[in-house]
Amino acid sequence: MTITVQTKTGEFKFENDEGTETLLFAGLGAGLTLPYECATGTCGTCRARVMSGDVEMAWPEAPGASRLNRGKGDVLMCQSHAKGDCLLRIPADVAAGDAVAAPRRFSGRIEDLKKLTSDVVDFEIALDSATNFAAGQFMVMTSPVVEGGRSYSMVNYTPETDRIRFVVKRKPNGGFSNWLFEEAADGCEVSLFGPLGKATFRPGEDGDLVCITGGSGIAGIMSILDHAAQAGHFKANKGWLYFGVRTLADAFYVEELAELVEKSGGALQVILALSDEAASAPTHPDYPSIRLEEGFVHAVAARAMAEISGQLNDRTIGFVAGPPPMVDGAIRVLLSEAKLPPGRIRYDKFS
Repeated sequence: MTITVQTKTGEFKFENDEGTETLLFAGLGAGLTLPYECATGTCGTCRARVMSGDVEMAWPEAPGASRLNRGKGDVLMCQSHAKGDCLLRIPADVAAGDAVAAPRRFSGRIEDLKKLTSDVVDFEIALDSATNFAAGQFMVMTSPVVEGGRSYSMVNYTPETDRIRFVVKRKPNGGFSNWLFEEAADGCEVSLFGPLGKATFRPGEDGDLVCITGGSGIAGIMSILDHAAQAGHFKANKGWLYFGVRTLADAFYVEELAELVEKSGGALQVILALSDEAASAPTHPDYPSIRLEEGFVHAVAARAMAEISGQLNDRTIGFVAGPPPMVDGAIRVLLSEAKLPPGRIRYDKFS
């Protein structure tokens, strides 16, 4: 079947064989730069209006659907399947990119699943074929035993690999995270679509890095810092990571972060922000290169940025990842305290 999209930058067509993929994934897989953020129904960025044809939205109650005018035919492309040829109108700039390098569907197997804390697990996916991805990107993962897709950022960075690493924090009533914690998920087959996401570290960029994140939002930030360290970015630039957790016992990837500090020659500073307990010492008891501060991570970053904003070079890039309230607070810090222009702030919100 043929899907035609009318956009602010022209009309495009792509094929969606038997409607097996959502409209969003079929269009992205064809190389079109369709608008999206979460790709799982929570944000509403991928809205489109059906002008003709039969389109079915699989999850009408998706949080992002609150932005839709259903009476005029609005749908979320990430939740919709075409039943035949259709015409969509999308209120965004769209371009035709390289279909060979476009995101695609993978099969994979969960391996080496382990608990890092009482509510955080780490695991790898062995893919059926190798992929390239940018540091900071994510995949949408689905399991045959849990309904719906979940977006998870890659923790590792390798130019081409058939193994990718994820970290997942258990959520109250979270179907997928409960499955990872309670069921025998290790060794299970999953399906992934990606890579997706634009909050990435781009090769050849030159500038200081300020990263603010909390909980499992550290995943994409770890990938970004790993790539930066591999590329020698910290030979000429500095970096600051503010990582929010509830207590010291809730911190994870501490050893890996200490290794990144060492690889950077001290140009990268890592600060753990403890929201629910006082910092008993200025530094981590086992990793003295990691500092400890008390408070919510955006507040800790705000205090620090007020002091170091004058040290940042004019090419500084801010990276933020986490739940919406934390991300919104961190963006305000980067705008008001770090004095970064909006175009130099990249973020992922995990709803």
